[in-house]
Amino acid sequence: MKKGKKMGQVDFVLFSTMLLLLAVGVVMVYSASSYVALYGKEHDSMLYLKKQLMWAFLSVTAMIFTMAIDYHKIRKYTVWFMILSIPLLLAVFLFPDTNGAHRWIRLGPLSFQPSELVKYVVVLYLADSIDNKGEKIKTFTYGVLPYLLVSGFYAALILKEKNLSIASVIMIVTLIVLFVGGVKASQLFGIVTPLVAAAGVFFAFSADYRRERVLNFLNPFKDPAGKGYQLIQSWYALGSGGLIGLGIGNSRQKAHYMPEPHNDFIFSIIGEELGFIGCLFIITLFVIFVWRGISIAYKAKDTFGTLLATGITSIIAIQAIINIAVVTGSMPVTGVPLPFISYGGSSLLLNMMAMGVLLNISRQTNVNI
Repeated sequence: MKKGKKMGQVDFVLFSTMLLLLAVGVVMVYSASSYVALYGKEHDSMLYLKKQLMWAFLSVTAMIFTMAIDYHKIRKYTVWFMILSIPLLLAVFLFPDTNGAHRWIRLGPLSFQPSELVKYVVVLYLADSIDNKGEKIKTFTYGVLPYLLVSGFYAALILKEKNLSIASVIMIVTLIVLFVGGVKASQLFGIVTPLVAAAGVFFAFSADYRRERVLNFLNPFKDPAGKGYQLIQSWYALGSGGLIGLGIGNSRQKAHYMPEPHNDFIFSIIGEELGFIGCLFIITLFVIFVWRGISIAYKAKDTFGTLLATGITSIIAIQAIINIAVVTGSMPVTGVPLPFISYGGSSLLLNMMAMGVLLNISRQTNVNI
């Protein structure tokens, strides 16, 4: 971009879709958490609503900030982000685990999940490096293997935290960005994809708790009070919602039947209270988001912008697909939050900052299609 040239308008459809998803998330976090919060330690039904509103305000502010910064300026910090990510991923082991998993850095009332940042750092690295590599990306040893090793390294650290879901997201997004970046289809689908898929199957069965999740997913009623409990309660919630739902605030499964209904399984509460129509509305919003993200990537002014937009869009899309698939019983239970909607501060903040970058890319191209 030439100096002195002003950036254009943001993609209004994408901007509106994100804010609508965020608004729905705030409302549903309150609805899903009110019962648990009321009968919890604080005895305050609005406890999670207050926290989510605070994070929503901070996240929108952060999004506006990143939206105003030329996305080209971010790439100069790529190496620093990559270096910083390593000690952050290792630091989680200094803090107590949660259900056997080390994923959080906790400082008083605040907590941070480094893997949420790292997935965007990997995308930034891929976009920057592939853009610099040019036509050399078409060779396997120089254009494909280094990216698999780098992405695999960060995914391995996250896997060590017992977070297979985010590790998988990173590797899937890597494949997508490589494809858009110009890797030969024969290499990507003939060699790389089968290797990544095989690795995913291996790690899914390499640990007892992950293997139990996979086997239980095939028949959750085999252990209805244990491993299959959460999925069965999700089905009850979705089934009882019917076409139009029971109404906002009228969920029965959130009353200590569904564990932490405002987190990973909030989509099942949406189905119970808003019905099939409400679920379809949420899915439609994500489809619109992906459509606009692809449009921005396609019309970006340079290769770096195309790859960066592709990676950011892919992260949100893949997480949404995994979350909805888990809640509906289409894949084994795994801890992936529903972007913009599930309760969580650091995750929401980082996602919205990434959305600011995506909107900045849209400001430097014409995406009116």
